[in-house]
Amino acid sequence: MNYGTLPSRLLNAVDSLPNPRAQMFRSADGWKPIASEEFLRRVAGLSTAFVELGVKPGDRVGLFAANRPEWHTADFAITGAGGVTVPVYFNESPERITYILKHCGAKFVFAAGAPQMHKLQSIRAQLPELEQIILADCGSELPPDYLRFETLIATAGGADVASYRMRASQVLPGQLASIIYTSGTTGEPKGVMLTHTNFCSNVTDSCANVKFESKEDVAISFLPLAHVYGRTLDYAHLFHGVTIAYVEAVEQVAGALLEIHPTLLAAVPRVFEKIYARVIEQGSKQTGLKRKIFDWALEVASRSALWRSGEQNAGASVKMAWKFADKLVYSKIREGTGGKLRLVFSGGAPLLKELAEFFWAVGVPIYQGYGLTETAPVLTSNYPQNRMGSSGKPIPNVELRIAEDGEILARGPCVMQGYYKSVEATREVLSADGWFSTGDIGYLDKDNYLFITDRKKDLIKTAAGKFIAPQPIENALKTSPFILNAMVIGDKRKFVSALIVPNFTMVAARAAEQGIKLSSNQEMVAHSFVRLLIEGEVKRLTANLAQYETIKRFALLPEDFTFDSGGLTFTLKLRRRVVEQQFHDVIEGLYADVSEPRPILQN
Repeated sequence: MNYGTLPSRLLNAVDSLPNPRAQMFRSADGWKPIASEEFLRRVAGLSTAFVELGVKPGDRVGLFAANRPEWHTADFAITGAGGVTVPVYFNESPERITYILKHCGAKFVFAAGAPQMHKLQSIRAQLPELEQIILADCGSELPPDYLRFETLIATAGGADVASYRMRASQVLPGQLASIIYTSGTTGEPKGVMLTHTNFCSNVTDSCANVKFESKEDVAISFLPLAHVYGRTLDYAHLFHGVTIAYVEAVEQVAGALLEIHPTLLAAVPRVFEKIYARVIEQGSKQTGLKRKIFDWALEVASRSALWRSGEQNAGASVKMAWKFADKLVYSKIREGTGGKLRLVFSGGAPLLKELAEFFWAVGVPIYQGYGLTETAPVLTSNYPQNRMGSSGKPIPNVELRIAEDGEILARGPCVMQGYYKSVEATREVLSADGWFSTGDIGYLDKDNYLFITDRKKDLIKTAAGKFIAPQPIENALKTSPFILNAMVIGDKRKFVSALIVPNFTMVAARAAEQGIKLSSNQEMVAHSFVRLLIEGEVKRLTANLAQYETIKRFALLPEDFTFDSGGLTFTLKLRRRVVEQQFHDVIEGLYADVSEPRPILQN
């Protein structure tokens, strides 16, 4: 099947679904639109500039920018010239930027924003093969040897668009479209090679049952476009004529929801965890009758979730209770998301079943899916037939099977070509007949719904030989209003422990009710009241675990794990090995009195 190419799909959308606000961005004067015709003009003008600079089919071009209109302008300009887009996370470290651009052999880079310009300047001397940098939105700071994006596209017109159409027609579906470097939860990042067919098949097949409303839908784009999840979803939006509103930082999302009122949203589970924690925090501040109503609404939510998601029927009493709870509580929660969300997708990691149930109950329909960078990315989706707790069924043209050790294997047109310059690494995960080893552990139920239990490499094996999946335990802990984040540890240890980040706002409020004033995070994690509070939550939320899975000890951390500290990937997943190194002494302290003598090695 010919799924087309990225530039050909864009051209088809611009021609058949013209949109006066194909892209929207926030300026000092509010939200501004860019029409699809203008978007294409900019793409064509920049593509012409790339070709004149010497970009040839197969050449790798770095793309270093936050989520903004210029990201897609550069991407389609590169791929329309037959080039290969190599995205770099907008807040990436200089060391990682240098590694990526050197490894892929990029001769050209497009960047947007002064922070990106300064980072590139700091490493320019380390990149002798880099011939030219094009910068957008850098004001008067532009270095003399760089090119200004705005100048390059200023006079672009019909001739450039015609040339772009001609060049785009020569791009083949099997050509390499992008090399995406994995976030590297373990080891060095690998360059995932994805073709036009990989991307376009995933857009077509994952959206086979989705009904987009090109004149009404607005999608908010804040998942990093350097990551495949947000990128492929935005391709789907652009190819179906849906307006994209760009948000450059996750901290700006809450405000953008209220300003844009999006109908479509995609996020990773950590975003939904934080929204839930905020809802519980605000509800817990209520007193008297308002607090009783809030608590009652939460109880109604737990009884009505499966009915609201379409999995079960409900009696008249549940429906009536939900109607009142919706008027008093749920509608206000939806207002906080803009009030118009009709399709919400979760991916990047398993979403806790209880969390999904809560959002469905309050009228925010979250459909969980599953995929990887290596599969462009979607393999399964719960849309339109949702099954709570699962990651859905395989999308059309994708096959799944479970290996003897529980690993999920996948095959289909979305599976990558391999890892760039890494034949051995490719051979380890990609069989001769096209089966990709995902590295995830899971199972398929009788109706072919996929349930993921953990990452194969994340499984903990205790000293007694028991295997433990940490993610379900961590997800359970994070449902507590007093726990912000957690990481379970215990590999090769006698028992399981955890590093826990308290929800400092909620813990301080509970302490204040007892007349205890906590003036800092450091004071909080050292206080006996806080320790007893968290201990009670740990016991409550892990009561159903097997004895060998229960958390015997924990350490409280004064700060959350972050991308800047190296503890999180830019998709907000834990980098366990990094966290273990950062908190080595803390972890050793948890096991100090049970550690066994080890021989001292002589040099």
